[in-house]
Amino acid sequence: MNVNRDLDVRGLNCPLPILRAKKALAEMNTGELLRVIATDQGSVRDFQAFCRQTGHELVSNGETADKELEFILRCK
Repeated sequence: MNVNRDLDVRGLNCPLPILRAKKALAEMNTGELLRVIATDQGSVRDFQAFCRQTGHELVSNGETADKELEFILRCK
């Protein structure tokens, strides 16, 4: 999957990963993909709720080989 931008929020806790993603998505064009790498386990629920509320699409979420969380969001 070709992403347009990567965002590293490892080590940050709620609400910072969402706030940083929101800022990054505001600078992106419709349809572009943002990959977010996080370590905060609460980010799973947070990104699901964020996408429901904002209309951005949560394309995928899962764990990397290093047990970090990876989210792919499509900008609305």
